[in-house]
Amino acid sequence: LSLQEANLKRAKKEDLKVSIHRMEIERIRYVLSSYLRCRLVKIEKFFPHVLEKEKSRAEGEPSILSPEEFAFAKEYMANTETYLKNVALKHMPPNLQKVALLKSVPKPSLDSFVFLRVLERQDNILVEPETDEQREYTIDLEEGSQHLIRYKTIAPLVASGAVQLI
Repeated sequence: LSLQEANLKRAKKEDLKVSIHRMEIERIRYVLSSYLRCRLVKIEKFFPHVLEKEKSRAEGEPSILSPEEFAFAKEYMANTETYLKNVALKHMPPNLQKVALLKSVPKPSLDSFVFLRVLERQDNILVEPETDEQREYTIDLEEGSQHLIRYKTIAPLVASGAVQLI
């Protein structure tokens, strides 16, 4: 985005490139805001699980959230708890005034299928097909290839950077 804006400043105002660069800048802004909106929706939907995963990650392990997303998730959880207490829980009997958000909010489905691009060759990836035999088999992922596979199968590879979700 910065590069495109710099190109726009260098171009002459009456040049055709100006309108093309402006359209490209708007397209980039739209894609970025759409991506961020999608991440925020997922954080809102699974906030207790996202925060629990963030708390349980090992020291030195990279965070799955940006600092701003982490602050948003914490604030969203605090606001949700406050809202529940003020609107509903204070009217309940004392023994029912506690709610476990981790149990109340559905977990993200790791069985969902995702598209991925292989960045580093991976051998003997265990795959569990949905067949009558329910047998297990392995596949090799060639560098540069694209696949549709269950997220739970490749989650460690996504975390290590060997594959990229698309």
